[in-house]
Amino acid sequence: MKLHPGNGASLLLYTAPILTFSRVFKKKSTEEFSCFPYVMTLFNCLVYTWYGLPIVSHLWENFPLVTINGVGILLESIFIFIYFCYASPKEKIKVGVVFVPVIVVFGLTTAISAVVFDDHRHRKSFVGSVGLVASVSMYGSPLVVMKKVIETKSVEYMPFYLSFFSFLASSLWMAYGLLSHDLFLASPNMVGTPLGILQLILYFKYKNKREAPTTMVMGTWTDEKNKTTLNLVVDIDDGDANVKNLNNAC
Repeated sequence: MKLHPGNGASLLLYTAPILTFSRVFKKKSTEEFSCFPYVMTLFNCLVYTWYGLPIVSHLWENFPLVTINGVGILLESIFIFIYFCYASPKEKIKVGVVFVPVIVVFGLTTAISAVVFDDHRHRKSFVGSVGLVASVSMYGSPLVVMKKVIETKSVEYMPFYLSFFSFLASSLWMAYGLLSHDLFLASPNMVGTPLGILQLILYFKYKNKREAPTTMVMGTWTDEKNKTTLNLVVDIDDGDANVKNLNNAC
């Protein structure tokens, strides 16, 4: 059975946060990163893994979904665990508020689809509808970060590779859904593709822009005899104080 090229793009998308979490691990802090995109991605992977299994789909017609989303479940679970370990108490509560409902909704989805419906067509319709919401939530989750990018004019917390692979994966899965006449696969990616493009536009617009440093006078020395004033002026940029200049004014 052939694997769709979207699997490769999705694998790159799911592994892209490794760079982010290596930074989290190194600094022992989640800083301003949000866990919401990773929880939504886990939700998406859970639902579409279930969608691709024979109990919902006919035999292994959607086998590519099972393989890549199974890997996604493993990776996103690791990322969320690392985030939780290094998050502040306030952020840990936020993780729980988002994570618990996701698990509850997924559990209800599997139970209802397996027990209530007795044929593949209705099961696919039900799980596919939930999957559509999950995918739109996943692709829409960066909107929170995009808002921060516009406000701060900085892309520090919106990694390029995550945005690029999000666009690539959604484009390929949209094509897969359209070619296989599966609107439950194509529809959410019709939302994900333009959102990916928007992220890339914002990235290239703000990637070279930085907020102006804060200037502070750290000390002043006055020589009354010669009527000379010596000012030590520094820039405070990203938490580091760097000497800017030493002005001698009469």
